[in-house]
Parts: sequence; structure tokens; C-alpha cells
Amino acid sequence: MRGIKGMVWETSLLDPDEARPPGIRFRGLSIPECQAKLPAAKKGGEPLPEGFLWLLATGEVPTKEQVDAVTADLQSRSKVPGHVFDVINALPKTAHPMTQLTAGIMALQTQSEFAKAYETGLNKTKYWEPTYEDAMNLISRLPEVAAYIYRRIYKGGELHGADPNLDYAANFAHMLGFQDDIMHELMRLYISIHSDHEGGNVSAHTVHLVGSALSDPYLSFAAGINGLAGPLHGLANQEVLRWIQEVVAEIGSDVTPEQLADYVHKTLKSGKVVPGFGHAVLRKTDPRYICQREFALKHLPNDPMFKMVSKLYEVVPPILLAGGKVKNPYPNVDAHSGVLLQYFGLTEQNYYTVLFGVARSLGVLSQLIWDRALGLPIERPKSMTFEYIENYCKSKATA
Repeated sequence: MRGIKGMVWETSLLDPDEARPPGIRFRGLSIPECQAKLPAAKKGGEPLPEGFLWLLATGEVPTKEQVDAVTADLQSRSKVPGHVFDVINALPKTAHPMTQLTAGIMALQTQSEFAKAYETGLNKTKYWEPTYEDAMNLISRLPEVAAYIYRRIYKGGELHGADPNLDYAANFAHMLGFQDDIMHELMRLYISIHSDHEGGNVSAHTVHLVGSALSDPYLSFAAGINGLAGPLHGLANQEVLRWIQEVVAEIGSDVTPEQLADYVHKTLKSGKVVPGFGHAVLRKTDPRYICQREFALKHLPNDPMFKMVSKLYEVVPPILLAGGKVKNPYPNVDAHSGVLLQYFGLTEQNYYTVLFGVARSLGVLSQLIWDRALGLPIERPKSMTFEYIENYCKSKATA
């Protein structure tokens, strides 16, 4: 179904138009435009995810006062019921972080306003209202659930409580255990650029599909998180990081372009792909890669792993283009994010997809509110058997 146009998704669009810089557009705004127009925590800093949430949900660029109001609203909703932690604790600590995250989200479902309202009877024109409440409650509580999972698995269960003086992303980083201001800036950037990626990807489409059955936002988002956990979707950034580490381990970090090209050719000849390059829609360098590269140039220009990423940016695309089989040989968002997270001390690669999930909540839940407001119907595509396809092809061949 790649490329088949079959759903409405208002919050973002992947724009391959060569007449203007191609990339993702959040409510019509490119990433550089969002960085310029959305309020930041400090002058010249990265946009606050609360501003992205306002933009995605309303289609309007918020003021700093409006963003501050969103921060306060999310903080007022953020109390996680104790039974959620009990559910997570019932799982072994060896359970994958995404398994624990899904369990936590499902435990939060007992708080669903939509489920309660639907049970008591609600006019369908009002479905969007409890959907909005659920979406905001879930977005507000995800950082504490996600941070609890991180500290439980990797830090011996020692927790860091929320700081009401911090914004959404900085507080998430704080609860994870990171107090560095630059790491807080990275988390603002990470959550913002991972917040939405139009509706056809597995996690976004799954939330839309499950939500179309009027499953509440908790059930719908948990389903999307399970899709995000798949190796072909949300695990890509850790696979990129592992591959780069393998490159460094085998040939070192201080290598010439020719040495690196030889290694890339060796990888391709072995039947493997070079992770972090290519995109299903875009045909130029992913703008999410570019803004992460700019962040790295500003904050960690001499880091050996960043230098390796930069060398790969120069070496890999010409090799893939020469092969003639790749439509987009340029790096995507996953080619950079793992290296940044590792530099600031978040080295537990199995956890990276949890960060992705927290970020993705902003976009998919904003769209789910609009699905209910617009009264979009249940999704029901037509399937076919192999026999049907074979007979159809035969009929067309003899026509």
C-alpha cells in the first residue's frame, strides 16, 4: 500500500515537492520555520514541544503566553495513578522497555473520559471533547511513566520526581536523571521533530485505524506504540548507532573517505543495507537530520562519533546513487539521533524507542481529536485472496 492516498491527516505532510525545499511540514510550516516562529525556552534555543502541540492541535502558531498555559495545563493533569506503577512492576525488569510502556498506557486507560462518556451516552458531535481530555491527560502522564520505566530497568529504581519549574521536555529529561541544560535542549528538539510524520507510517496509521472503531485514545495509542516497537519502524535509530559503532570498532574513527567507502561497499556486498539512509517519501536529505546536524555542530563539533556521522554523510550517498537501485540515498532522522543521545549519556539503546513513543503522542493524539471532531468513519479497506488476484490478472490479460 506504499504511496496509496487513502486517509486524511491534517497535522503534518511529507512534501517531496522539488519546487521548494522538500521535507516535513507541520501544519504547513517547515522545521526551520517552526524553529523561527515557535516559542523557545531561551533566546535562540530549540522550540518548546508545547508549542508544537498547540500548532498541531489548532493549526495556529502560539504566543509564549499560550505555550506557558499549555505547560501549566499539562502539569496539572500529570498525576499518574499508583496502580499504573503496580502493573509495570508486575513485569520482570528484563521485559523490553516498549512492553513496559504499553502496559503502563493500558493501565492508564482506566482513567479514560471518552470511555466513561460513551458508556453513559454521548452525542457523536461531542465525541471530540472527551477525546481531547484523554489526549491531553495521556500526553501529560507519558513522561513520568516513561521515566519510571527507565529508572526501574537501568538505574536500580532510584527515581527523580517531577520539577514543576521545568517545561515538558526538560522535566522529562530531569525525571530520566539528566540535569544538563544542553541535554534539556536536545530533548526539546527530539520531541518536537519526532512528534508527527504524516499519517501513513505504521504507528500513526495504527492509532488512526484503531481509533476509527471509537476505541478511546489510550487503547488507540497503545496499539500505535506496539507498531512503533517493530524493527522496521521505531528501532531504526538504535540499529544505526550499532552499525556506526561496528564501523569504528573495525576500522577506527580516524579514517579516510576511501577507507570508509571500502567498508560501505563491503557492507552492501554482504547483502546488508546501510542503516539510516533512504526514506519512503522524501527524495532529499531528511530535514530532521539537518536540524540535528546543526545541533551537533553547535554543541559537540569535535565528538568522534559525530565526525563519523559527518563522514558517512559525504561518502554513502554517492555510493548508493551509483548502485542505481535507491531512489533516496540521503540520510534520514535515524542517522543522527542515536549519536546525540549517546553523547549526553543516554546510552541504553533499547530505550530509544520509548523516547520516540513519548514524542509521537503529540501528533497522533492531536490528529485523533480531529478524527472525532470531523466524524471520520471506521476504516475498512477491501482485501483480496491470491485466487481473486490471479483470476483478475487472467481476465485482464485475455481482454
